[in-house]
Amino acid sequence: MRLFRCQACDQVLYFENTACERCGHTLGFLPESMRLSALEAEDDAWRPLAAPEALRRFCANARHQACNWLAEPGAEAGTLCAACRHNKIIPDLTVPANLLPWRRIQDAQHRLIYTLRRLKLPLATKAEDPVKGLAFDVLADPTGDGAPKVMTGHDEGLITMALAEADDAERERRRTAMGEPYRTLLGHFRHESGHHFWNLLVRDAGRLQACRALFGDDTQDYGEALKRHYAEGPPADWMAHHVSAYATSHPWEDFAETWAHYLHIVDTLEMANSFGLRVRPRLPKSEDLAAEVDFDPYSALPIEEMIEAWLPLTFAVNSLNRCMGSPDLYPFVLPPPAIEKLGFIHRLVHGQVPADPA
Repeated sequence: MRLFRCQACDQVLYFENTACERCGHTLGFLPESMRLSALEAEDDAWRPLAAPEALRRFCANARHQACNWLAEPGAEAGTLCAACRHNKIIPDLTVPANLLPWRRIQDAQHRLIYTLRRLKLPLATKAEDPVKGLAFDVLADPTGDGAPKVMTGHDEGLITMALAEADDAERERRRTAMGEPYRTLLGHFRHESGHHFWNLLVRDAGRLQACRALFGDDTQDYGEALKRHYAEGPPADWMAHHVSAYATSHPWEDFAETWAHYLHIVDTLEMANSFGLRVRPRLPKSEDLAAEVDFDPYSALPIEEMIEAWLPLTFAVNSLNRCMGSPDLYPFVLPPPAIEKLGFIHRLVHGQVPADPA
């Protein structure tokens, strides 16, 4: 993610902003140019100052204060934007308690779509491509006694998100119960999208051999692997090979966890670059902790350059978080095998992993 600016007054803006605090202009996001634009009302539509050649209308979900994206040029009122078109099922919004958590989930979903669009990954909806499209179901837990709770997960391009995950207390309870160092809505979306893009970029693109060489044999029984993981826990040496303990459960989960971390890294480095951040510890012999984020992490530069900036940046922000009594922003260690896997995903999204030999 990056910073934006108001075209009317040059005020600094953030991705979710809906109005400029300085000049009062309404703001809308233009997905085709990935810009947040100041808007001026014209008839029953809006003219973006960043792209004044066409009038635009807000996504239909703007009426719920759940989206600040603009629909495509010429779209009629009630049209969904490029992000919200992936919604298949949303919670019952006539239930007042559902609205706020759904807005939070929408924020995380839009950040995911921003990243996937920046990476130029395939983003068909299920309506456009029922087989390879991407869709989201956001489901509230059933109200009946003993009814099973909604589980967040993925099934052939359909990502299910439990509405309960938007409740901070409930999500923290689940994080603690599962022994996880990190659990966020955005993290869920990034992880589950990894399963979807494993299907598209590995399985369906003929790269299984190349992927298995790093992540392991994905033909092993997935259900049994998860049962074993929850019964026995991760191997004692998991931190020497994986980005997380859960990544040890099955090669599919290793890929999805590594994919999520890759998205964490590129999105955070983009914001660091937008702020012009650099890390220069004022200590002797601290060269290994120095870095300047002066590059576009969405470009096809070597993964090593990204990691050289990422590690000092996370050391610095983790230290700042501790000064505020907060958990580490990035509570993970990246061993060399995990960095190698991140490099595979980096090359994969940039089309640099060839298909397996015939």
